[in-house]
Amino acid sequence: MKVLFHSLFILLFVFTACTSTPKQATIDYTQYVNPFIGTDFTGNTYPGAQVPFGMVQLSPDNGLPGWDRISGYFYPDSTIAGFSHTHLSGTGAGDLYDISFMPVTLPYKEAEAPLGIYSKFSHQDENATAGYYQVLLKDYGINVELTATERCGIQRYTFPEAKAAIFLNLKKAMNWDFTNDSHIEVIDSVTIQGYRFSDGWARDQHVYFRTRFSKPFTAVQMDTTAILKDGKRMGTATIARFDFDTQKGEQILVNTALSGVSMEGAAQNLAAEVPEDNFDKYREAARDNWNRQLSKIAVKGDHKDDWVNFYTALYHTMLAPTIYSDVDGSYYGPDKKIHRTDGWVNYSTFSLWDTYRAAHPLFTYTEPERTNDMVQSFLAFYEQNGRLPVWNFYGSETDMMIGYHAVPVIVDAYLKGIGNFDPKKALEACVATANLDNYRGIGAYKELGYVPFNEKDSYNAENWSLSKTLEYAYDDYCIARMAEKLGKKEIADEFYKRSQNYRNVYNPATSFMQPRDDKGEFQKDFKADAYTPHICESNGWQYFWSVQHDIDGLIGLTGGKERFAQSTTLFNGRMNKNEVEIYCKLDEEGQQLMKEAFSVFQLTGRSYFKILKVARTIADLEGSYDIKSRHVEEALYFRQKGEGRVKVR
Repeated sequence: MKVLFHSLFILLFVFTACTSTPKQATIDYTQYVNPFIGTDFTGNTYPGAQVPFGMVQLSPDNGLPGWDRISGYFYPDSTIAGFSHTHLSGTGAGDLYDISFMPVTLPYKEAEAPLGIYSKFSHQDENATAGYYQVLLKDYGINVELTATERCGIQRYTFPEAKAAIFLNLKKAMNWDFTNDSHIEVIDSVTIQGYRFSDGWARDQHVYFRTRFSKPFTAVQMDTTAILKDGKRMGTATIARFDFDTQKGEQILVNTALSGVSMEGAAQNLAAEVPEDNFDKYREAARDNWNRQLSKIAVKGDHKDDWVNFYTALYHTMLAPTIYSDVDGSYYGPDKKIHRTDGWVNYSTFSLWDTYRAAHPLFTYTEPERTNDMVQSFLAFYEQNGRLPVWNFYGSETDMMIGYHAVPVIVDAYLKGIGNFDPKKALEACVATANLDNYRGIGAYKELGYVPFNEKDSYNAENWSLSKTLEYAYDDYCIARMAEKLGKKEIADEFYKRSQNYRNVYNPATSFMQPRDDKGEFQKDFKADAYTPHICESNGWQYFWSVQHDIDGLIGLTGGKERFAQSTTLFNGRMNKNEVEIYCKLDEEGQQLMKEAFSVFQLTGRSYFKILKVARTIADLEGSYDIKSRHVEEALYFRQKGEGRVKVR
């Protein structure tokens, strides 16, 4: 982005999380946050209201499923069919959309499923900034405003003079989500509570809620239908309608707290965070919260668009992970039991394959206290589930993506001296997770030094063998670093050795990282620019660089620092004729061997240069500046083996 190199200078001059007396922001940074960025073209972000890392993500849903609507909202759409309290940002998995309210005037508009009750809206009547969202429901003349605390969503509906109603739909599910059971009960004329249980990406997800209206409803209607599975009733789908008589300009607040533990937990969260009906108070608090977080990084620049791009990106980093424990520390664990924290906050929604590279290192500077709590969350997950999380949320391990990337997050925090977690316990969790022989090809990886592409994986449909090997090698390096600092030499040595496994998938014949089968054979007809089941959401060109822990070793594979710096060709297999003549010189014995091969196998000029490139790579792998006759012989062996012929000598 041009802004980072020209008009905008990023100054990490204040980290309020690291100070004892955080300063109030003098600039309203929320004005530079545009939550609509990413809501189009499969960005899969949502524009609704949330505080940093909040349990509640209160946002509009267009009401239709589909890849473009993973986050519930797609900018080109023109309908809104509810405002639900949970959403995922930037993912490729369609889940959540829990506890969905929809205000209407009578008679209301209803389409066939999946849309249901809805209203048209226009972007001209819509506004969003950090911690706040507003839209006019055109079909009803109702202005909707949303804001949030950590565990509560606050909605303000401004009605016309009308017979009005507010629907609460716990039946509706979109994309990957499926309602297993739901319940709504009336406490009094302004208070309701209940739950929604579901299956989707999050398995056996439990969301409890407590809602307080600012005005008594005049009537309640409950619509319940049986949920059947394999012909048997497994639960109840519930839709409630709450009726109101409203005057022009009358406002009704809908205050809702969530909990993963119980309705009582939701009630405690509501009493603690939203004890009064005061939308403006909580909106201001949300804005102040965002300003404290966004002001940790100050920028200078002349162009407002540059500021908007930067602070919106920073804002997006703080939508997940999300708080998952109640105000009393209680949370629902992966063992399906209720646990309670002791002086730390439990977090969930860890998309670790996506975030370990950049977001979590950023958090070590901007969010050291949260980083400690996140590590504590990992260790608790390990104790309750037997391994560190891969991609967990709402008390469930999704087994999505690859690697054991809780490891680098833990090790980074430990090496930087962050937190009060037990490092010995943390190392134990890292080692145990890295040694699960029956999980995601780790057993084969330990035995062969790589994950074979014909290894069956029962945990996900994708293979991704090459990517797994490279990701595991990096994670192993992190374990080695932590073990070394803790004085665990035996563990450090083991994992330093494992961290070199990336070399086992390097094919000298192509100069690329390449999938191998369990017999050691490289995948035939490999194309580095192709997307294959063996490479995770990428290709061979991109994953070649996934050796961030051993840059010198990677450079060595390409021919050493001198050649790396002087040549525009980064792969031996891509060297031109002039580069071959410079870097592939043979000694006398090697020349004689190539002469014999040229005669015996009737090599073409093209074949001749290919063999020299492979020999160059074999010498590089051995750390030899010169190409020896044995390197030439091995290169010839690779060629003849591929053609089903014997080698020269």
